[in-house]
Amino acid sequence: MLHLRSDSHHLIPQTATSHPNDPIPEEPAALSDHHGSTNAGAQSSSSPLLTDISTSSSDSESPATPVSDRISDDVFDALRLDKTLSIAPASPTKDRKRRASTVLISSSPGDVRRILGEEVGTTLVEKICCGGGCCFLNSADDDPISEILVPISEPDNDAFRSLKLEHRGLSLDTKLTKTMELPEQTIFFTSIPKAGSSDETSTTQHPPKFVTPHPPYDVYSAKVYHARELTKSGAEKRTYHFDLDVTNYPTEGGDVDFVVGGAIGVCAPNPEVLVNEIFETLAIPTFARDKPTMLRTTNGRWPTIWGDEMPRELKTTRRELLTWCSDVQSFPPTKLLLRVLGEYAEAPNEKKILLYLSSTQGQASFCDLRTGPYVTLSQLLHAFPSSRPPLDHLLSVLNTLMPRFYSLSQDPQISCTREGVKCRRLIEIAVTVHEMPNWRGGSRTGVGSGYLESVAKQIIEAEVAGTKAEDLDLRVPMFRGLMANPLAREFVSDGPMLLIGAGVGVAPFRGFVQRRLKSANCANKVWVLQGVRDSLLDELYSGEWGVEEDKVKKVVQSRRGRGKYVQDEVRHQADLVWFIINAPDGRVFVCGSSKGMGEGVEKALVEVVMEKGTLNREEAEEFWARKKADGQYIAVSYED
Repeated sequence: MLHLRSDSHHLIPQTATSHPNDPIPEEPAALSDHHGSTNAGAQSSSSPLLTDISTSSSDSESPATPVSDRISDDVFDALRLDKTLSIAPASPTKDRKRRASTVLISSSPGDVRRILGEEVGTTLVEKICCGGGCCFLNSADDDPISEILVPISEPDNDAFRSLKLEHRGLSLDTKLTKTMELPEQTIFFTSIPKAGSSDETSTTQHPPKFVTPHPPYDVYSAKVYHARELTKSGAEKRTYHFDLDVTNYPTEGGDVDFVVGGAIGVCAPNPEVLVNEIFETLAIPTFARDKPTMLRTTNGRWPTIWGDEMPRELKTTRRELLTWCSDVQSFPPTKLLLRVLGEYAEAPNEKKILLYLSSTQGQASFCDLRTGPYVTLSQLLHAFPSSRPPLDHLLSVLNTLMPRFYSLSQDPQISCTREGVKCRRLIEIAVTVHEMPNWRGGSRTGVGSGYLESVAKQIIEAEVAGTKAEDLDLRVPMFRGLMANPLAREFVSDGPMLLIGAGVGVAPFRGFVQRRLKSANCANKVWVLQGVRDSLLDELYSGEWGVEEDKVKKVVQSRRGRGKYVQDEVRHQADLVWFIINAPDGRVFVCGSSKGMGEGVEKALVEVVMEKGTLNREEAEEFWARKKADGQYIAVSYED
């Protein structure tokens, strides 16, 4: 805000927006955008009327109000003629009392940049940057959008309205600066010679062979032996239990096996209805979707998961690639994707908006798009229906569809089912369904949890009808997780252990308890703090821990009774926490959602150490940092 300064208490001319006897400010009736380019003289450094915006420090906690400069009548008349400052003349009918006039100078990103400066503005917003290349990074020197004549017409459809895009004053004539270059196409489709076109591929239950998790091993097709819902009707979130048959899982060399605290990777496909919807919006003919084609890539790992970065040439179908290899709903849109959509948009208004989002002026809108609810590829294609890019160019800018990892919820060394004298080896996992708003209304599920829920529902419905789950021959494409999992790496068979989990985060600790109870001298050395909303609805594995649960497990409910969170119980069990973490072989494990639970438990642990160890907060945080480095404090969080 610009200040009119006065060296002494002289009479200030009275106007509609100022009066010397009224200290209560009032907004001017009409204000115009204040741009340095429109009136250079008004912002000249030689002018005695305008002062630089700066901060000052004093002993007082409250900032001092700048003293106003004295203004002569001649200068004030000049100001009245300067329309940039929008100071209205005095009204003869209303005697409004004002102390000093104010001028609005910041109403756009360009104004903010002029006030703060490029370096200061960038530094302020980097802490909350969405990571999509926005937040004034590489921004324009001016704001050309302020010179708009006619606003652009928005696409008239629900998908576009659901994006809630802000494009202040954008028109077809707006000159966009520093628009992203069109991304290079790295994926190409070519025809297959007739002699080799008879081979057929299937996308029903298993990904193509080239989708290798960690070469040279392939994705394993695990038969679903059983599935059931762990939560009750009325629970806020649905959680399912799965028994997967891995009896014939291939040997991978060395001493590698399923371990307590370990995890499996599940290669979940994009839903068939979503894949078909994308084909429809791109106007890809039905016959071409499943027709074998030759895929050529110029570099990178795609379409593998963790294969070598190299050019590839392989046989596949468009449906295989869109089903198993490219993520179309889990990542926020990138400028690469928006730029490709803009390149192929035929409607001028749609092209302009997409290019705007890929330009300097559209950085703020792009940031809002990335940090809001996840936007799917299908939603973007429906929002800009005239954009129908070739599938191979579109695949060049999409993210790889990555596996979803789930911790084992049992000791894999003791789980099997007998078929006569033969034992079928089973592993168990628990999966909570992740839901988010759908632009059509209602909600949609995550890729992995939604896929596994559909499998579980088929089994549950079949069992109600009297059919056994194994007779359905349902399969889950999976592979054994790498040993880098901290839960598996730090698990030990001796020493006191405190296990703190909320929601599905408590599932791996069930395997910890089962393994520790195999050793008689460890029966009294493991304790579990389990956080739930309502034990009657969503307490997982109640009565399935293989031990008298009330002796080793404390259930904390946040929505029933007095209501308490697991971090509150951590504070209540301060003596136990202090004993375990100071034992030479003691360990504290924490597993749960990164939203709230993880931070809350960490804060509670710090407060326990502050109390018991008579430490300040910084010393307590350093204490837990050392314990984490020594492998005695293990915290694992996941996106809820």
